[in-house]
Amino acid sequence: MWLAGGLVVAVAAAAFATYVRAREEANEIFDYQLRQMAASLIGVPLAGTPGGLAVGSEALVVQVWDRNGVQRFVSQPQQPLPQYAQLGFNTVTTSNGDWRVFSTLAGDQVMQVAQPMSARRELAASMALRTIVPLLVVAPLLALFIGYGVTRGLAPLARLASAVAKRVPGGLEPVDEAGLPDEVRPLAQALNGLLSRLDRALDAQRAFIADAAHELRTPLTAVHLQAQLAERAATDAERDAALFALKAGLARATHLVEQLLTLAREEPGVAQRPFAPVNLTELARSAVADQAAIAAARGVDLGVTGAASDKLGTAPATVDGDANALRALFSNLVDNAVRYTPAGGRVDVTVENEPADVVVAVRDSGTGIPVSERERVFDRFYRAAAPGAADVSGSGLGLAIVKRIAERHDATITLAPGIAGPAGEGVTVTVRFPRIPRSS
Repeated sequence: MWLAGGLVVAVAAAAFATYVRAREEANEIFDYQLRQMAASLIGVPLAGTPGGLAVGSEALVVQVWDRNGVQRFVSQPQQPLPQYAQLGFNTVTTSNGDWRVFSTLAGDQVMQVAQPMSARRELAASMALRTIVPLLVVAPLLALFIGYGVTRGLAPLARLASAVAKRVPGGLEPVDEAGLPDEVRPLAQALNGLLSRLDRALDAQRAFIADAAHELRTPLTAVHLQAQLAERAATDAERDAALFALKAGLARATHLVEQLLTLAREEPGVAQRPFAPVNLTELARSAVADQAAIAAARGVDLGVTGAASDKLGTAPATVDGDANALRALFSNLVDNAVRYTPAGGRVDVTVENEPADVVVAVRDSGTGIPVSERERVFDRFYRAAAPGAADVSGSGLGLAIVKRIAERHDATITLAPGIAGPAGEGVTVTVRFPRIPRSS
C-alpha cells in the first residue's frame, strides 16, 4: 500500500508538471504561429480587399492600418478588436473575451494578428492531455508489477515464517537456508544462531536440574536417615548425636538450596535489578565482618588489607553494578577461602584502585588448586581434587556463582597461587571490574 500510494503521488505530480509544461510550450508555439503569420503577410497587397479575404484559420484575425490610423484590411469584420495596439505581443480584453495579439510595423503599415485565448487554451489543454495519457496508462501497469515483485520477493520470508510456526517447542534444529534470497538469508542465519544458543541454554538448564536433583538427594537422604535414627535412639546420648547430625544435614541442605537460588538468579534472562554505583571497599569489609566469627571458630586469621583498609587511600573503589549480586560474590569468595584454609592459616581480602579497573583479590593459605583444574573449578557442582578438599563440606557452586556474577558485570576472574603455608601454596582469586571514574 505504501508503494502504491507513493506511485500514485509520483504519477499525479509528474502528470501535473507535464500538463503545466505542455500548456506553456503550446502557448509558445501559438505565439510563434502569430509571428510567422504576420511575417508571411508582409508585402501581400491586402489594402484593396477589405474584409474580402480569408486568411489562415478562422480563429485568427488579421488587421492592417496605415500610418495615419486608417484601417486598410480586416480578415473578420465581425470580430471587434482594438484599432490600435502596442507593438509586440499583448493580451487584450474585448466583449468576445480575451485575445492574444501580435503587432508589427511593416513599411508604412501596422500589421496585427490576433487569436482568441479560449481557442488557445482548448488546444493547449488537448495537447497537454495527450502528453500525460502515457503516464496514466503506465501507472496501473507499474502498480501491478510492483505488487507482483513485492509478493514474489516476500514469498521466501513467508515460507520461513511458516516453517518456524510449524515447529514443536523442542524443535531447535536450524532452519533450511537453501533457496533463500540474499535479503532474507541474514534473518535465517540470525534465527539459526538464536536457536543454537537456545539449544545450548536448554541443555545447560537440563544438566543443571539433573545435577541439582542429584546433589539435593544426598543431603535429604542423610536428613531422612538421621531423623529415623533419632526416632529409634534408645538413650539420650544417641538421640542427641542423631539430632546434631540432623541439624548439620539440614544446614548443608539449606546452604545448597541458597546457593542454587543465588545461581538461578544470576542466569541470563532472569529479571535483574538495574546497575548503580557500588563501593566495593564497603562490601569487602561487610563480607569479612560476616565471616569473622566462623573464621575465628576455625582458627583462621581473616582480615582486610591494602587499599580497602582504613589506613590506606581515601578514593572509593566504585563500580557500576548490582549491590546484592556483588555482595554474594564477596560472600562466596570469603566463605570458600575460610572453608579451605586449615586452622592457623590466613585469609587476606584486598580491594585496590587501578587507572582503569578496581581489583578485588582474596588470598588464602589453604590447600590450593592444581593448575590442571583451575578452569574446571568454575563448573557447577565441581570440586577440585586437592589434598584435604574431600574433608571440607561444600556444594561446588561457590566459584560458579562468582563467575556468573563477574561475567554479568563485565569483570574478568583469574586464579593464581596464594599464601604459601603448611597446607599448600594456597590460592588467590582475582576479579577485575571496570571502575567508574572519580568525576562521575
